[in-house]
Amino acid sequence: MKTAFFAALLMAASLTPALSQPAAPRTLTMSGQGEVRAAPDTVTLSAGVTSEAPTAAAALAANTSRMQGVFAALKKLGVADKDMQTANFSVSPQMTGGNNNTPIRITGYQVSNQVQVRLDDVSKLGAALDALVNAGANQLNGVNFAIKDTAPLLTQARMGAVADARARAETYAKAAGVTLGPILSLSENENQGPRPVFMAMAARADKAVPVAAGEESVTAQVSIVWEIH
Repeated sequence: MKTAFFAALLMAASLTPALSQPAAPRTLTMSGQGEVRAAPDTVTLSAGVTSEAPTAAAALAANTSRMQGVFAALKKLGVADKDMQTANFSVSPQMTGGNNNTPIRITGYQVSNQVQVRLDDVSKLGAALDALVNAGANQLNGVNFAIKDTAPLLTQARMGAVADARARAETYAKAAGVTLGPILSLSENENQGPRPVFMAMAARADKAVPVAAGEESVTAQVSIVWEIH
């Protein structure tokens, strides 16, 4: 009889901690996104010269002469040395033959020299493209618009993302007949960074190359967990 009594007592004691544990809170998880748009204030492009000649020396000399004109044009536009960087330089033979047992032979050489350029005034892009071509550049590509300081825009986007998540959560909570409690966790997803959203024709001089700067978009995404009652 005593044995059965003590066994029941031990069982009750072992169940007491489990029964006294508080129930896990009910939660609602919602994501939100914020987006801020702004006009770009800087642009980068790649400009260069590709030259061909029967000999490597002749191709290099021709290329050097034209590239000097390209650098002079950039200087005239007010581009600082720190905003110009050589991005590619190559010397390669031009070959023919090799098919139907035809011997391969060198017919000439090609020299390519490209420079990466950054303009802090987007409105100068059209004039810059025109000046570079007139100076001898026959390779122009990689035009990319950007915003130099995205920190203030990202702050606004983050605030918008939190507000968006809360508005969504309140809608779902109301529909489910519950109320939002305190926030249990908040995390930010990987920021997608500035990206072009649309292009608009920029004002330009009569002889300048037409360009479109458009806008850049800075976004932020968050995920928030609320306790609900």
